[in-house]
Amino acid sequence: MTDRTFDTNQMLAAAREAFAPMLKAQQEGFRTFERLARLQYAVAGDMLESGIARMYAAFAAATPTELFSKHTELNSQFVDKLRERAEEFATVTSEMQAKFSQFNHEIAAKAVPARKAA
Repeated sequence: MTDRTFDTNQMLAAAREAFAPMLKAQQEGFRTFERLARLQYAVAGDMLESGIARMYAAFAAATPTELFSKHTELNSQFVDKLRERAEEFATVTSEMQAKFSQFNHEIAAKAVPARKAA
């Protein structure tokens, strides 16, 4: 029998190396989740601002035509803001897909040599 000493540092280093891509993917996932949450918060803020502007327009309007024209203007502003937010969401999701496909390639690249060695 061979009497080998148990090297915990080597074992921890191997575990870190094996799980590094997964840890990196998890950290990036949390960053992306935070970014999406901030974008949703911004959309909620835009909706609140639009509602408040409509309320002020309703109280300030003297005639129905004035109210209608003000609401039309507010609608077009709100739609423009929502279009910008949708473009931001599309950008975030495309960046997220690119990063996670990169992580998958990294994980696969590490798994292939380990499998060949076994």
